[in-house]
Amino acid sequence: MSTLLIQNIRSLVSCDDADTVYENVDLYAEDGFIRAIGKNLPQEAEKVIDASHMLCYPGLVNTHHHLYQVFSRNLPEVQNMELFDWLKTLYEIWKNLDEDVIRLSTLTGLGELMKHGCTTCFDHHYVFPAGAGDLIGAQFAASDEIGARMYASRGSMDLSVKDGGLPPDSVVQTVDEIMADSARVIEKYHDKSFGAMHRVALAPCSPFSVSADLLRESAVLAREYGVRLHTHLCETKDEEHFMLAREGVRPLEYMERLGWTGSDVWFAHGIHFNDEELRVLAKTHTGVAHCPISNMKLASGVARVPEMLKLGVPVGLAVDGSASNDGSSLMEELRVAFLLHRLNSSKAAPSGYDVLKMATCGSAAILGRSDDIGSLEVGKCCDLFMIDSRRLELVGSCFDPKSVLGTVGVRGPVDYTVVQGRVTVDHGHLVTVDEEQLAHDAEAKCRAYLNR
Repeated sequence: MSTLLIQNIRSLVSCDDADTVYENVDLYAEDGFIRAIGKNLPQEAEKVIDASHMLCYPGLVNTHHHLYQVFSRNLPEVQNMELFDWLKTLYEIWKNLDEDVIRLSTLTGLGELMKHGCTTCFDHHYVFPAGAGDLIGAQFAASDEIGARMYASRGSMDLSVKDGGLPPDSVVQTVDEIMADSARVIEKYHDKSFGAMHRVALAPCSPFSVSADLLRESAVLAREYGVRLHTHLCETKDEEHFMLAREGVRPLEYMERLGWTGSDVWFAHGIHFNDEELRVLAKTHTGVAHCPISNMKLASGVARVPEMLKLGVPVGLAVDGSASNDGSSLMEELRVAFLLHRLNSSKAAPSGYDVLKMATCGSAAILGRSDDIGSLEVGKCCDLFMIDSRRLELVGSCFDPKSVLGTVGVRGPVDYTVVQGRVTVDHGHLVTVDEEQLAHDAEAKCRAYLNR
């Protein structure tokens, strides 16, 4: 049995339903699960951390990423492009993916996320070049190596340029091929157990790169296996115009017809929903992964998050792909989300604490994991991060620990990250991998990949 005792926590922000904030408490975990929170706990443990000056929070939960894009960020040729042209250009790079690129880009992206307080990552991988190997297996191996909680997807595309889509022929597959491999991936990697480190969703790329048959059959297969469904939706006006021209309906109505609404479905971005569509999302409990930095960089627009929250639409926070964000910090996303909606919605905007809850229990909910992650409560997974309140940049700002991450923000690494009761970041450094060696190996692989 592994045990962890964190003592004398200055402030523990639980993000539970009662919005409990504990002061000067201990937290005790056994085999990855929280067994006690309270003052002067009597338990002893193998690992003890003195958290006398620490602010403690639930681990952040990232609801939409493309980890392979870590190796195609900050490329000069795409900096001023919007989504469709951006995708067409980058597909010429992404068609060269292989297991080694996936492994090292996953380690790099997860490492950056973890250093900034993220403990669970959903990755939307949908590029499967012929002969590239078991890319989802490579992702899970990388997440196990670094110690992150991984929610992977068997993404897919079946419409290439010749079919009216955006990707090249070499990265699309037939519906039959996709369905067969989707079943394989679920059967091999999906873990339904409480506290699972591995889960799988089915995630066709987007309505403009997949067929109606693929969307329909993915929904049927996902529900047969009891896994969740995810795709991009309503990210740009170009997408809206594309769907109106091709299908004669707006994107959400198209997806509704194919069985793509419900509490087991969440969409990335969701910027261009109209009033009625927001009500449909709320009524059907269909979730939205909010990606503010990516939306800003690609000039896609501002998601109507204040209205979504008011209506009861499930909303989580996400970084999106590193090539449209150029980073993998959900902590940065949290503060940008707070500031963006203050600018855009004034008093109607979510508070700093509201955005923290969006990144923790809100994100956990749209991944279907409210029962085991997203808040610090007895019985739940011991996923958390801590920040030393004595930092120079936090002087005078810790009177409201619930809101400080949104209002003031933390730009450097956190002091500690813990995943399933295991310390993965200690004093700002990864401890599960050799960080310097990983950076060296990943940089070399990235350069070789981009020079193919």
